[in-house]
Amino acid sequence: MTKLPVILLNYNSSADCRKCVCDLKRQQGVELEIIIVDNCSRKEEADAIKKLAEENQCTYIPATENRGYNAGNNIGLRYAATKGYEYALIANPDMLFPETNYISRLFSEIRHHSDIAIVASDITSPEVPHQNPMIPDSESWKSGFAWIKTIMPCPNKKTDSNIGDYKTTHFCKKVSGCCFLVSMNFVKDIDFFDENVFLYCEEAILSKLVEKHNKKILYLADICAVHNHIKATKGNARKHFKVWISSRLYFERKYNYQNPHSHFLKIIGWKSYLIMFCLKDYFRNIITATYK
Repeated sequence: MTKLPVILLNYNSSADCRKCVCDLKRQQGVELEIIIVDNCSRKEEADAIKKLAEENQCTYIPATENRGYNAGNNIGLRYAATKGYEYALIANPDMLFPETNYISRLFSEIRHHSDIAIVASDITSPEVPHQNPMIPDSESWKSGFAWIKTIMPCPNKKTDSNIGDYKTTHFCKKVSGCCFLVSMNFVKDIDFFDENVFLYCEEAILSKLVEKHNKKILYLADICAVHNHIKATKGNARKHFKVWISSRLYFERKYNYQNPHSHFLKIIGWKSYLIMFCLKDYFRNIITATYK
């Protein structure tokens, strides 16, 4: 039976991670090495994850510092590379796998095709009915102003506008980073995930790297996993948004650059979005404080 590594990058998500590990233990047709990388969680959370790993014979790797999504997953990928694995499943700790043949199905699709770098599936969540496949990032300068559509009222909207054809199996350009099976040869070819972004735009970067290396992403419509994710309501929204803009500008500069004119307009667009968001957040806080 084929043995595959599953990399779970945990950050203060021990309860979700426990559910995910239990679901992974039910997978059939493959033998799994579950690798839990703890990305500098709070002490009580890190202790809970270490105990979970010991109870379930998982490989536990604590990060020495939290350098974000890509850097954290690279810890698990580098470990997988030293063990000689050919493929690895990247999964968020809040993923659930109702179908017990989920991983074996992804593996059966990628194993016979050297040109496929990534296989992903339909993914549903409490907030979004479909998270895959994602619409690729436009190279046009107009993409820097695409955010304007997000602030316009859109009644009867059933599916996120960033999602493409989720009903048919096909090769696509971009998939969610919450769960996918990746070729380790491809990971080595790109020298592992780009660690210059802390969070956000990882999927966009990976999409461009797949294209650059003449590989493909396969989306499977007839099998589904659950991303049990609900957007956080706590924390500094402005700070998170600035991190997102920073990642977006890095992506545009390094991976989506076309010409000086187009690049300049896109940067203007994204920075306008940042200003608008900060002003909106500022006045919302003032109104909230006034009526408390």
